[in-house]
Amino acid sequence: MEKMNMVKLAKELNLSVSTVSKALLDSHEISAKTKERVIELAKKYNYKPNKFASSLRKGKSKFIAVIIPEINNNFFSIVVDSINSFAANKEYDLLVYLTHEKLISEISVMEHLEISRVDGIIMSLCSQTKTYDHIIKFQKDTELPIVFFDRVTTLEDFPRIITNNYESAFEATMHLFKQGSKIPFYLYSSELNYINKERHRGFRDAMIRNGIEETESHCVQCADDWEINYSIIYNLLSSENPPDAIFASIEKLAITVYEVAKDLNFKIPQQLKVISFSNLRTAALLSPSLSTVSQPAFEMGEQSVKLLFKMIEKKFYKNANDIITINSKLDFRDSTKNSK
Repeated sequence: MEKMNMVKLAKELNLSVSTVSKALLDSHEISAKTKERVIELAKKYNYKPNKFASSLRKGKSKFIAVIIPEINNNFFSIVVDSINSFAANKEYDLLVYLTHEKLISEISVMEHLEISRVDGIIMSLCSQTKTYDHIIKFQKDTELPIVFFDRVTTLEDFPRIITNNYESAFEATMHLFKQGSKIPFYLYSSELNYINKERHRGFRDAMIRNGIEETESHCVQCADDWEINYSIIYNLLSSENPPDAIFASIEKLAITVYEVAKDLNFKIPQQLKVISFSNLRTAALLSPSLSTVSQPAFEMGEQSVKLLFKMIEKKFYKNANDIITINSKLDFRDSTKNSK
């Protein structure tokens, strides 16, 4: 059987090719009755329009790329879901790339995208990214719009969507002191990149506000490996002077703290208070429920993709180096309650 195409569909229906194309794209210009005729015949012949070929004719790929460091973090999965929802309404498809926190992967992804057809990129940097030569080269070679979110570059030529990391870290640490903590510790999993610098600064300033000047010893760098983190936290909690509160920069460290505390028979919050930056949906269901600083993941994804489409469609937007800050939400639950 000869392969069906849009021209043959149009001929059989006695319609123009343009009408058939618009009907298959559910255009408002085409009546419901005509759409029904076109769709029924397309189903009969199992015909599906070649979206990529159509986009080439229009000069658009109808694809956007999202580059993230990991997907097993609730924050990133929510952001991707938000971006996908908005992109789908624009009849765009999403290409999601994971760098697994490795700079070499981030560079490889961008090299791949140099020869792939995408109309724009939304990106969160991996933990190993310290310089931006590969990003500058990519933008110069492709001139594609790029929007950064969460883990952002310090380059001034790109828009960035961030949260109030400093303020929320300061408030979360002050909450620990208000609940009776005397020796809080801050755990972070990577080098002090932009985000961790801001969170660390908020923690440090709250410590100073409470009369603790020497704060570096209270900041413990962990790793991306669960076993290493377990060992670090185990040694910390079983030391001669263990902390009475832990502020985790990411949710996987908070979960490991819970596991170690259970193994050491540490009672939360009586012996150890715990708070974490986290978008964990089950935080309120943990035992005890986990106090969290929740980033506005859905809103960050929405703002990122809306700004990207303004750039793609060359609509007015204030500046290419816009910085949009969206406030995080603090939920104080049982894990930080004053037990006295």
